[in-house]
Amino acid sequence: MGCKNMIFLVLVATLITKEALAIQHVVGGSQGWDPSSDFDTWSSGQTFKVGDQLVFKYSSMHSVVELGDENSYKKCDITTPLNSLSTGKDVVKLDKPGTRYFTCGTLGHCSQGMKVKINIVKGSGSSSSASSPSSSSSSSSSSSSSPTSTDASSASQCFVALVFIVTLSFVTMISLFN
Repeated sequence: MGCKNMIFLVLVATLITKEALAIQHVVGGSQGWDPSSDFDTWSSGQTFKVGDQLVFKYSSMHSVVELGDENSYKKCDITTPLNSLSTGKDVVKLDKPGTRYFTCGTLGHCSQGMKVKINIVKGSGSSSSASSPSSSSSSSSSSSSSPTSTDASSASQCFVALVFIVTLSFVTMISLFN
């Protein structure tokens, strides 16, 4: 009986750890989902893994449209979107490996570069990088003065590791006394 409980608790701790290690990538970095962001530069500095999340932060002048294929992405064809979001703080979970395409639904914004291609890889553990400065034209003082999701993710990962170690220690102690 003790062995079954230990296995169950280890599985639960593993699932909690996996979910907590997911990274939230703020699309466009500190500038967010905005035409002034350089999304190609921003996305090239990221590693997107299954389980991570994209966070789109933007004003009411914008929206987020997910496109189904690269052809629609290249042509800025938003006539058959997979999904349309407009809350101003939308979260999209990256649930499988592959490529996903996003653009702004406001007329003309896609052709002006307000679009991003996200390549998602399988992976375990943490992403190698999270939100980074979004534009090469942004000053280093503005990007260094505001915390990115890297800082929050590191703290979160440390906390999760601590909880995992404490849980495993607790389970081991319980199994020794049963």
